[in-house]
Amino acid sequence: MAAVAVEEPEPCGSFRRYLARLGALRPQPGAERPDGGRRTELHLLFDQLISESCGPAPADVCALLAQACQLVHLDQEHLVSKVCQLIHHLLNRFQVMVDEQNLNFLLSYCISALKQCSSWTHVEILQALAALVYNNGPKCQKYLPDLLGKTGLLVQFSDSAQPDVELRRAAVRSMANLCLSVPGQPYLDESYRSVCFQTFLSVLQSSKTSDVDDITFCMLLQNALKGIQSLLNGGKMKLMQTDQIGSLLAVLKKCMFHGLPGLSIEMPTALYPAPLPQYDKRSPIKQEQSEPELQKKKSKGKQKKGEFGEEGKEDLGDAGNESVLGADMLKLHLGDVQNSPCSDPRTRASDVAHVPAGKDHLSSHYTSWKRISSSESEYSDAEGGIQSKMRSYQANVRQGALACFLSAIKSIEKRVLYGYWSAFVPDAPGIGSPQSVSLMTIALKDPSPKTRACALQVLSAILEGSKQFLSVAEDANDHKRAFTPFSVTIASSIRELHRCLLLALVAESSSQTLTQIVKCLANLVSNVPYSRLKPGLLTRVWNQIKPYICHKDVNVRVSSLTLLGAIVSVQAPLPEVQLLLQQPSSSGLNNSGSATPHRFNSSEQWRKALPSEGEPPDNPAGCTSSEPCWLLRLCVSIIVLPREDSCSDSDANFPSFSSVYEPCPLRLESLQVLALLVKGYFPMAQSYFLELGEVACRCMEEMDPSIQLHGAKLLEELGTGVLQQYKPDSAVAPDQRVPVSVVTFWTMMLNGPLPGTLQNSPHATLQTSACDALSSILPEAFSSLQNDQQILCVTLLLGLNHSENPLVKAAAARALGVYILFSCLRQDVMFVADTANAILNSLHDKSPNVRAKAAWSLGNLTDTLIINMQTMGQSFQEEFSDLLLLKMLRSATEASKDRDKVKSNAVRALGNVLHFLQPYHIANPRFREAIEESLQALISTVQSEATMKVRWNACYALGNVFKNPALPLGEAPWTTQAYSALSSVVKSSMALSIPSKRECYGSTEQFCQIWSALVIALQKSEDTEDFLEFKYSASLRTQICQALLHLLSLARSTDLPVIWETITENGDAIKSYVLQYLKLGVEENEAGMHTDLYERERVLKGAIEHLGGIEKQLEGKARVRVSAYLEDVLTNHANATELTEA
Repeated sequence: MAAVAVEEPEPCGSFRRYLARLGALRPQPGAERPDGGRRTELHLLFDQLISESCGPAPADVCALLAQACQLVHLDQEHLVSKVCQLIHHLLNRFQVMVDEQNLNFLLSYCISALKQCSSWTHVEILQALAALVYNNGPKCQKYLPDLLGKTGLLVQFSDSAQPDVELRRAAVRSMANLCLSVPGQPYLDESYRSVCFQTFLSVLQSSKTSDVDDITFCMLLQNALKGIQSLLNGGKMKLMQTDQIGSLLAVLKKCMFHGLPGLSIEMPTALYPAPLPQYDKRSPIKQEQSEPELQKKKSKGKQKKGEFGEEGKEDLGDAGNESVLGADMLKLHLGDVQNSPCSDPRTRASDVAHVPAGKDHLSSHYTSWKRISSSESEYSDAEGGIQSKMRSYQANVRQGALACFLSAIKSIEKRVLYGYWSAFVPDAPGIGSPQSVSLMTIALKDPSPKTRACALQVLSAILEGSKQFLSVAEDANDHKRAFTPFSVTIASSIRELHRCLLLALVAESSSQTLTQIVKCLANLVSNVPYSRLKPGLLTRVWNQIKPYICHKDVNVRVSSLTLLGAIVSVQAPLPEVQLLLQQPSSSGLNNSGSATPHRFNSSEQWRKALPSEGEPPDNPAGCTSSEPCWLLRLCVSIIVLPREDSCSDSDANFPSFSSVYEPCPLRLESLQVLALLVKGYFPMAQSYFLELGEVACRCMEEMDPSIQLHGAKLLEELGTGVLQQYKPDSAVAPDQRVPVSVVTFWTMMLNGPLPGTLQNSPHATLQTSACDALSSILPEAFSSLQNDQQILCVTLLLGLNHSENPLVKAAAARALGVYILFSCLRQDVMFVADTANAILNSLHDKSPNVRAKAAWSLGNLTDTLIINMQTMGQSFQEEFSDLLLLKMLRSATEASKDRDKVKSNAVRALGNVLHFLQPYHIANPRFREAIEESLQALISTVQSEATMKVRWNACYALGNVFKNPALPLGEAPWTTQAYSALSSVVKSSMALSIPSKRECYGSTEQFCQIWSALVIALQKSEDTEDFLEFKYSASLRTQICQALLHLLSLARSTDLPVIWETITENGDAIKSYVLQYLKLGVEENEAGMHTDLYERERVLKGAIEHLGGIEKQLEGKARVRVSAYLEDVLTNHANATELTEA
């Protein structure tokens, strides 16, 4: 097709001569029509031009075509036909883009010719038109009414009533070319888009009549499919209407199977979404048979009819590029495995029962599945010319439909698309019913490897982002119901997808298609909720993929590692995957095909070459085998060992193949798998901690920045894994953790490539990753580092905080926020001051990401101020610079007005700084204004429309403010505003229970407002509409009850009338919540949650005693009996507790 010409050679002189000859044939003034001789010469000249092979200059072609059209009058139809052939030929052959002036002239000529010339010329004219409008759509705006209007020429010629199929095809092709988008240019108007879409749809819905040639019909369908694809891609068309989506998907499904040997399907004109299947024909009891029973049946050869369903019925003939299934497949699974020294035949035999489904079944389907293996060409020459050509065109239709479907998936919302799941994704066939046709039918049956790859790409696109949809799947519990729940239907579909894809895997011989199968499996694995399904699916995938790690094609090897990475990252840690990782290295490994068995023996070298002192003697990972983890060993061998095998065909794609190592993409994928393995299964990986550290170290010393980057990411995961083990809430027993002597690991890093990477790297992403790695050091290990290494770490981070790259600066600011919490650093006033200045500098950065990280670090730094105040006393407060403290207060106040990600930590910092302030700070006039501003910032944040996290942090910050006895709580004007703001939001209940004196709550009116607000909040705490943001309503009620009892224990006599009024109105509700609060304390204590069993009762008794004293002083002046009400609550609680114990 015509596109912008690349640099052309010098135009042929002969072409210029043709141009001159055309000029000489211009009619003389006064001559209306060319005479016979001139007409003959034009015919001859056009024929010579059509056969011309020399590449002309684009300008010459445009000038020649314009001149040719000027010479040919529209009533000379043979010449019109010939000149249109010339336009079509020259534009396509020499890839010429016509300039706008000549385009206007030639388009006008073609449109006039269509209107005036006889119908026998129309096909050639339309072909010329198609070549002219190709990639020129935006320049054809003024001709669109003539072409695509209600009575437009293309609309008429492409109508389903048009008897001439060739003419219809040429019109559809022109229309499709008009729909092509040009980057940066306006697209077709909506009205024209709609006309084209309906035209293409009606073409695809039409059936082939007996008088229509097969190849012509295929070309017609292909052009319509290209048109729809252009509308979806270029027009960014969003498919919204159900009828529009249903009609399109129906025709695409029909065309997906067009001409597929042995398959004929009837499709309705539209598909309809099925959000929930109502009934299922399968018998619930039979369907729920356990897997071992099914395996026994399969091994006896009593195969369910339709086990392979439609996929195994028809003979595909000789049209294929595939390995022979059946006997060969059985040999692949059994013969080769049993002869292999590094295989576990039992593992593989069980796989055969699962996937190919047994020997008897395979042999019985031998002829059904036979595909003749040949070269990489699509079809065998033995089929004969016409037949072969027709098969090729039919395959192109199927590929066009699948490419169009891929574009449609991007144009349909995922939640809408999944309504059509069952139309394209296989489900396990019911007993006695055939398997429905699906994308897997094509992936398993289509004779063209390219079409199979297209079907797998579409399936991958459907699976991408399907996690939420598939999350409902469940078959872990056997259901015995009259209907099949939706969760079980989806689970069944997931199982069938695994079965079919694994079947396709062993059947495929084309490397490109094999890569797509493995990628599709990886996409499936990443989105399936395996924890809700019966185990076994991942084991089959794991065992089936092992041989492909050693495939001759590097792309297959890379995608196989991606799949293994998906297995170790999905919902980690999964018990099934833990067992797989603990299998002996040789288990299930198959040397069939192009595997290189010696690679796995040579990989032992890495174990011998690397230090092993980091491996705990008692093997805390719990591995049953003394051999190292197969996957870990494989990845390390790919990363660090020199390559031993010869290059594959696809190696030429990768420039790094001249190196001694494995191809770069393979090494990168192995590093990513190692990082995922360490992240998801650290207890297993920790046995090889120092070895993995050395791998990361070696990668960071290499020249390739991408290898360095993934080495740094592996280092970060190793550090993070250790940090998780040492967290206070960690379930890992101290003797099962990586020992603190891991300091040798960090010494190795700091003496190795890490400082150089951080200081000198021109690659910002690599520096960022190295920064993250440095921040993952265990605090205890940091304390054990030599003094000069500690100084090195701190100096590097403080220096990087001034980086001009926002990624690096953000990572450095975050790392400083981690280091400031280290006990050996936080007590160093100089380090705290340096860190504070660096963080404040980043807090004013123009990058929002840098400011967000800096705010988080400032929050951590101010947490450190409070810890130091509590542990070191006044000495630290006096040493810390007043000027810096004021600067922190002002910066945090300013940051609290920033976006939410900055604001949430800025308010946390404000609460801490205001808590830290001493009386002499508060008395200082310079501080007074800053304190007032910061308090106003907190109050306005509590009342703002910010996210729940921001407002919660602001409430928590005010609670911290209340802890500072030096602040004039209850007296200052801001107190009223603070309590009013806190009373208006339910998240504040914890903050409201902090002030320890009644004076802090201000006047009686203010105290009563707080009390009433808490009572209302307690009653509404189960109102999910009002409290959707609050994750744990029980926790909320606990805090409110705590605050209410705290207020009662501080109440004055003037507060009691309002309190009594509330109790009179809502006494029963309050009573039930307080009893629940007391009961929860008992339950938490019994569950070993270290709750003080008597603390809640003590607070209640304290309130009763306090109120009893006040009521006694009133001597009956007021009929208030709050203490009696509370005594009743306590009695009820005591009785309930005794009953429970009894």
